[in-house]
Amino acid sequence: MANSVGYHEAEDKLGDEVQDNHRALTSMQEELEAVDWYDQRVAAATDPALKEILAHNRDEEKEHFVMLLEWFRRRDAAMATQLKERLFTSGSIVAQEQAGKTAGGGEPSSGDGSLGIGSLKGGQGL
Repeated sequence: MANSVGYHEAEDKLGDEVQDNHRALTSMQEELEAVDWYDQRVAAATDPALKEILAHNRDEEKEHFVMLLEWFRRRDAAMATQLKERLFTSGSIVAQEQAGKTAGGGEPSSGDGSLGIGSLKGGQGL
């Protein structure tokens, strides 16, 4: 019953694949929420041994999240493409995203407010 709380459509209209995806996505949300809770507890704890245990538990939640993400990646080609293009890169994440858009046929912006079409004067001294 708890998993059905997040459905936006009637369960009987959703196939097994959609329901399994929902289970995985819901679990990923829960794992990330647990990471956040543990981060806060580590920051607030005053006992070093407790901090160490809480940090260990937090990192276990990260492992669980990554396992679910990999399961989802293997079943969703669009997600796999995005992860392949975005993960383990360097430089500006936003610039990388914008470069991906220009590679898809758009013109890169010169940053000066122009449309990137260059001078219309041509060399004719106009």
